[in-house]
Amino acid sequence: MTPCRLCGSAAMASVVDLGATPPCESFLAADQLERPEPAYPLHLQVCTDCWLAQIPPLISPEETFTQYAYFSSYSTSWVEHARTFVADAVERLGLGSKGEEAFVVEVASNDGYLLRHLVDRGIRCLGVEPSVNVGAAARDAGVPTLTAFLDPTTGATVRAEHGPADLVVANNVYAHIPDVVGFTKGLRALVADDGWVSIEVQHLLTLIEQNQYDTIYHEHFQYYTVASAARALESGGLSLVDVELLPTHGGSIRLWARPTEVAGEQTRQVAEVLNQEKAAGLQELSGYTEFAARVAKVRRDLLRFLIEAAERGERVVGYGAPGKGNTLLNHCGIRPDLLAYTVDRNPYKHGRFTPGTRIPILPPEQIATDRPDYVLVLPWNLRTELVEQLSFVHEWGGRLVFPIPELSIVEVAS
Repeated sequence: MTPCRLCGSAAMASVVDLGATPPCESFLAADQLERPEPAYPLHLQVCTDCWLAQIPPLISPEETFTQYAYFSSYSTSWVEHARTFVADAVERLGLGSKGEEAFVVEVASNDGYLLRHLVDRGIRCLGVEPSVNVGAAARDAGVPTLTAFLDPTTGATVRAEHGPADLVVANNVYAHIPDVVGFTKGLRALVADDGWVSIEVQHLLTLIEQNQYDTIYHEHFQYYTVASAARALESGGLSLVDVELLPTHGGSIRLWARPTEVAGEQTRQVAEVLNQEKAAGLQELSGYTEFAARVAKVRRDLLRFLIEAAERGERVVGYGAPGKGNTLLNHCGIRPDLLAYTVDRNPYKHGRFTPGTRIPILPPEQIATDRPDYVLVLPWNLRTELVEQLSFVHEWGGRLVFPIPELSIVEVAS
């Protein structure tokens, strides 16, 4: 097995092996359907020395993120989440009182979904976004954006040109980088010596407890507990100060860190979450041993439902084409005979096909046109938002299906 990328230990234990799948964001154009498609092993392991869960870095960030299919602004709830965060952070850190002297940097800023709220407040900001296409969308929306991957050199260059940042935001990117130590040093280079770093990342505790195995994919190189995240932060000169538990992405943590020299004591919340993780056995192998069996049950239950629906002559289509959905579809071996198509709000994906499983991706309006019996919701983490958005399927007696944490069939109200 590949040594741990955080501590270098060779003491790696298997958590779940999902076989081999294509990269989850490598959506196929019609003219690519007759070509070979590369697939890579997808095997989650955990280091039994530092307890960082991880997959081998078989693809590079450059392969995935130079042109990217995910635009954050297409999720209404995520944009609202960002707006609320900005309002709270401005108040918490007193950024509004600093006027033009305040400076915020977001790493992996995507299409400006978060920084646009700072632009509206007149607070100086900069996005550091590696994807050319989504970075261009951010600039078109009036959000200053640098096209670059973050490493210590990029961090130092931005600091020299723009000054140190009072706040560095890194939402849903700390799992996406194989060089976790170099990336963390890049964060330290960006942030002021008395500044703050805010990181949001999926919580391994909820991933394990809620069977969220579809969030394991090649873009996500590691999966954090608060304990392993604190150790990762220390590798780059940052110290964890506070943590918040968030409902986003099925259960996330927001880590508040500062340069080690000024960090001070951790809050009581940090100790409480560390105790929860310890009680769940996530600092010993016992917390991981039953996960693979629960994953297998999710697969069997979903396939059984789809096969029985097909035998009854009922039609099932999908909603959403997120990266996580492609892990699920490939692991379960679902093809168009069981899932006729899926739809997505992102026009970039229309007319394309899901990697590996070759399921067509259509505009959302197709569901109302076809009136299917069931809609399989692939972005299950947006359940509240999507039950409301898809309430119209009630008009013809259609129902929604959520595959995770366990198979759930929902009759939506009109």
